[in-house]
Amino acid sequence: MERLFKTHEIRKQRELSGLWDFYKEGAQEDTRKVIVPSCFETYPGLENYTGVGCYEYKTFLQGNIRLCFKGVSHTAKVYLDGNPVIEHYNAYTPFSVVLKGVEKGIHTLKVTADNSCHEESALHVINDYYNYGGISRPVIAENIGDIFIEWLHFTPCFEENTWKGEAALCIHNLSQGRRVKIKYYLNDTLLGEAPEEVKGGSNVVKTQFSFPEVTAYQPENPVLYYLKAVLEVDGREEDDLIERIGFREITVKDGRILWNGRAICVKGFNRHEDHGLFGCAIPVEAMDYDLRLIKESGANAVRTCHYPNDERFLDLCDEMGIMVWEESHARGLSEKQMRHKNFRSQSLSCIDEMVREHFNHPCIFTWGILNECASDTEYGREVYQEQYNRLRELDQSRPLTSATCKHFCDICLDLPDIVSVNIYPLWYNDEPVDECLEKEYEWIQSAGGKGKPVLVSEIGAGAIAGIHSSCRQKWSEERQADILREQLAGVLSHPEYSGVFLWQFSDGRVPDECFYARPRCMNNKGVVDEYRRKKLGFEAVKEAFGK
Repeated sequence: MERLFKTHEIRKQRELSGLWDFYKEGAQEDTRKVIVPSCFETYPGLENYTGVGCYEYKTFLQGNIRLCFKGVSHTAKVYLDGNPVIEHYNAYTPFSVVLKGVEKGIHTLKVTADNSCHEESALHVINDYYNYGGISRPVIAENIGDIFIEWLHFTPCFEENTWKGEAALCIHNLSQGRRVKIKYYLNDTLLGEAPEEVKGGSNVVKTQFSFPEVTAYQPENPVLYYLKAVLEVDGREEDDLIERIGFREITVKDGRILWNGRAICVKGFNRHEDHGLFGCAIPVEAMDYDLRLIKESGANAVRTCHYPNDERFLDLCDEMGIMVWEESHARGLSEKQMRHKNFRSQSLSCIDEMVREHFNHPCIFTWGILNECASDTEYGREVYQEQYNRLRELDQSRPLTSATCKHFCDICLDLPDIVSVNIYPLWYNDEPVDECLEKEYEWIQSAGGKGKPVLVSEIGAGAIAGIHSSCRQKWSEERQADILREQLAGVLSHPEYSGVFLWQFSDGRVPDECFYARPRCMNNKGVVDEYRRKKLGFEAVKEAFGK
């Protein structure tokens, strides 16, 4: 399943899911059949494999073909009939390639996926989450003409008591300049049509609309609409693209985050794409189950730590009214790591791909960058500024943020629209929660964050599932529940904080190098374990969020 709704009615597309051939690089004699999407750590005997995995699939192709890869972890090389066609870096962002004039017949598609922390990799490094390998998200084959739609972005705004919006349509022309007609529909109602001269290459066309009778998208009433663009060439409808949109505005004012003019209180979870059965290749049914548990807890938000998430997960959040902080890829990197020769280019590419693909999701209320990176250094500030600038070039409709742990020494708090802090009182130290919150807030006001909304982006405690203690010792479920109650009571009662993202929803795998601080080689701060079995902390959170 590519998305939770139909994205084309004219363009023909096929999902290349199902059984593929798989073998480790250099071991083709050990080829086996595997399901795609999947990650190779879920294949028997490869639970700890680091290196290159090779996938092959035979399929019928003809004409102009656009191959879309929603996620390959993490360094991908794609071949058609043995010929290289594209390379891509980053597990968490989609990429595509157009193949012109493919000869009619059966062709062999080969994808190599490398999950190693090789010397060219600046973002996928040994870290506090696991670098899975494989084709972890869907693969799509599309038949396109010489002129096709690349993407459609919609930006709503509320002016003069009426919803208005701008549609930005990117049209790609593989041939010479042509005159086309563009037609727009909202839920099958024609909004308008206009001729356009399309040059060779990519062309972006912007059109303004008014919508006097639409219903606003609210988390408690998530009304969605279908915006369709149709491309007509020489009197014939040649291509289309359907996106799902919501009418809402996110602003910040007087230290508050406003959703359609109303202040919100964020009660959320950090969530890694990690599952005990599926690794990072989580099927949509399991995503749905996660979100239903999150809703059951009383939470209303998710932070996609620390990378862009599967767009099907965002589709579910759109439908359920779950507010989302979507984050570009980077976590806990030192200045030395940020000076890696590829860090800045790989980071900006990730931002570009994240925003291009996820722009229309109304659930996303903020873009985040650079979790716990070197925001206490001058070079770090230069990089933070560069990434914020790029995001503001791509999208002016959402506020920006980043989560810091550089307490009392961060020099970047003036750059984001929302200040976010990661704190762990009562877990990593014994500081009372109220004292910790007050000290953080006073520092933020004096360090560039005055007047900005403040979020607690991480707070929590660990528990090994099934470990109980009458003494309520650390790592027991009882102690985790006690700490969570006290932490959440402090944050949610503090008048100057706009909310909290609890660390974390579920336990997740970490590399063996982290064993000394992570029992079971897992980050055990989930309120459910890696198989989604509830700990006592789940009920503690449910009680706190319910208040």
